[in-house]
Amino acid sequence: MKGFFNIIKGIFIGAGAIVPGVSSGVLCVIFGIYEKLLDSVLNFFKDIRNNLKFLFPIALGVGIGVLLFSNILNYVLYEFPIQTKSIFIGLILGTIPSLLKEVNTKQSFHPQNVIYLLITLIIGIVTVILENRMAIQTNLEDINGIYLIFCGIMMSLGIVVPGVSSTIILMLLGVYSVYLQAIANLYWVVLIPIGIGLVLGSVIVMKITKRLLEKYYAQTFYSIIGFTIGSVFVLLPQGMNGIEILLSGLCIILGIYISHIPNAIKNFKTSKIFKTITVFKKLHSRSQTEEKDL
Repeated sequence: MKGFFNIIKGIFIGAGAIVPGVSSGVLCVIFGIYEKLLDSVLNFFKDIRNNLKFLFPIALGVGIGVLLFSNILNYVLYEFPIQTKSIFIGLILGTIPSLLKEVNTKQSFHPQNVIYLLITLIIGIVTVILENRMAIQTNLEDINGIYLIFCGIMMSLGIVVPGVSSTIILMLLGVYSVYLQAIANLYWVVLIPIGIGLVLGSVIVMKITKRLLEKYYAQTFYSIIGFTIGSVFVLLPQGMNGIEILLSGLCIILGIYISHIPNAIKNFKTSKIFKTITVFKKLHSRSQTEEKDL
């Protein structure tokens, strides 16, 4: 049962790797597996059996999530850009309370930590302004393997660091559309170089992130929240009329509700429904035992 839930978590994490503005790292935090995931990967050979037992269902789910959602995203981003981007904004905004809860649970709130949030938020906004003024080439013919490896290394920031979206990074680097099409069509000429960079970058970023979380937990997490809020500005639809603005607002609300699904899965075992099901199972098992005795 635990392995099944880890597969479901992996599907969401895999979707987070390709959905613009959504961070796989944030989803790992929401599911309560982030620090354990870092430990299992970095210390894999110290306890191969248990680490593999924990990591394999998640990795399987990630693969399913990436393959499933890449084809869906290719369609909806083209056919419904405003609605899709607005839902993504809602997903981002919906994860912020979970991040605040996570950091304030482990360490008491200090006003000076907000400074880190504001700094990274400003960096995020400036990055968006620069990106909007840059003519970034996204044709596959003009992107070589070395650049794709570099993109994979940069993408690892979004996979590992909560609040930093790997897809936003790929958008800024000008390869997101190429990456999405490569996944949908299993175009290995693109996927292999990005994968090499992703593996190399992930190991390095995991070690750095683990050290930062150990020494500067609150400061690191508030910086993460700033980047998370800043990523909203990348997705803001432009040139909307009145009806489209209303529709965008409704889609943002929908996105916020959808963002609560991972928390619902995480908290399912402590819910009244789960407890009720457990009680009925015990009663049913007891009745069957009594019938056999008779």
